[in-house]
Amino acid sequence: MATSDRFLAYLGSTRNIVGSALALLGLVLHFLGLAGSFWPIVVIGLYGVGALLTPPDRVRLTISHAEVETRQLRADLDALVSKVSATRFPDDVVAKVGGLAAILRDILARAEALTSSPDQLHVVSQAIRDYLPTSLEAYANLPRSYALTRRGERERSAHEELMAQLDLLETGLTKVADAVYQGDEQALRDQGRFLRDRFGGSELDI
Repeated sequence: MATSDRFLAYLGSTRNIVGSALALLGLVLHFLGLAGSFWPIVVIGLYGVGALLTPPDRVRLTISHAEVETRQLRADLDALVSKVSATRFPDDVVAKVGGLAAILRDILARAEALTSSPDQLHVVSQAIRDYLPTSLEAYANLPRSYALTRRGERERSAHEELMAQLDLLETGLTKVADAVYQGDEQALRDQGRFLRDRFGGSELDI
């Protein structure tokens, strides 16, 4: 690790934070006239005590199950989207798949919340590994002219059928996303209640 990286890492370490807090306490004592003429030594000493006595930050090398699972799902999604090009699919299909991918990536970014709900994780996993690729593959194997042509007045063309299936997927994934966001919103509300209870008199109301 470069010297500059080590310095930046130390700035954010618990040792530096505790040492700095005690050093600030020394400055407060100086401004109150309690540190005497040796206040610089007091400030430095308090920083040293805090930095030396604080245990070092724990190193975290393990990767959570949530990170492992969502990382693989993201890789599978990226591989799928890379195959959906304008040479194989109409522009509206490419755009719709791009929108679905954006929803899925946003859900996958909330790994812990997603993996804490097996049902939601199953829907996302199946959408990436089964539902979406199965629909796209069935369409891609049809000649373009055939896919765009209706076989009867009341029968959808293959293109219309694919778009309808993508719309259904979008509806389902939006519901999953809403459930994940509601979890984030509830956490925010819980934090608001904690802050109001802790400090009182806050007009913050979420």
